[in-house]
Amino acid sequence: MALRDNDPREIGGYALLDRLGSGGMGTVFLARAESGRPVALKIVHEQFAADAEFRTRFRQEVRAARRVSGAFTAPVVDADPDAARPWMATAYVPGRTLRDRVESEGPLSGAELRVLAVGLVEALRELHQVRVIHRDLKPDNVLLTEDGPRVIDFGISRAPDHQTMTVTGRILGTPPYMSPEQLSAPHRVTPASDVFSLGAVLVYATTGRGPFDAGSPYMTAYNVVHEPPEIAELSGTVREIVQWCLSKEPGERPGPDDLLAAFRKAPEEEWGARPGLRTVAAAHPLPPDWQAPAACAVAPSSSP
Repeated sequence: MALRDNDPREIGGYALLDRLGSGGMGTVFLARAESGRPVALKIVHEQFAADAEFRTRFRQEVRAARRVSGAFTAPVVDADPDAARPWMATAYVPGRTLRDRVESEGPLSGAELRVLAVGLVEALRELHQVRVIHRDLKPDNVLLTEDGPRVIDFGISRAPDHQTMTVTGRILGTPPYMSPEQLSAPHRVTPASDVFSLGAVLVYATTGRGPFDAGSPYMTAYNVVHEPPEIAELSGTVREIVQWCLSKEPGERPGPDDLLAAFRKAPEEEWGARPGLRTVAAAHPLPPDWQAPAACAVAPSSSP
């Protein structure tokens, strides 16, 4: 996307060339360093620049992104969280998001789906080994590249040395891919929350919809917390593994090593939707006394 008239042309010594995307927190640009190296440069929206809490979150994002090696993410090359408009530059990795891929060409299957599943598990294993919980794994934050999937956007990730914050009326996550505990007790999330999100992402990649999709964020959140996932379209062994990931209790979910072992044993023909079977997500009526969790008080924010 071309630069707009009000977009800056240079940030921190990087020349901005093009828009890559925009979300609730900021805009990501394709930029060029003085050396000629391309980078993806994320600039937070102007209205957040004076928000001290947002700046704290952005510093956390930079620290979290720097903890990981970059083998399964886009490594940070530069950042200035104290600038008038905070920004962060990561290595530019050509590719498209999982959502773009599914929306343009349909669900994944076979080797392509298997590579996605294994790559995401390896990414989570690396994150969790350096004690980072992503907390917003979703199709928009999975980049499909020539050398496998990359997990991007650490805007709401958390490491043990990070300040934990609660923001009234602001979602820290995306309901269709959040874990039950992230909706009901966000301060107590563990790496198992990312495993739940992984299961939901794999359902989307296989079917083109999430396992808890409903007509509103409130109903989706209710389904995540209370209802079984809609996964009948998945085949055999893969369906069982995904259901394991989507256990309501964090302690019942597999770890990354368990998942890698299970995925290796899944037959090639079971990677994909079951032929001829298409289910319709059930519309579960909400009990009259049910209230949305505090973390889901408004419609979900988008990222970058």
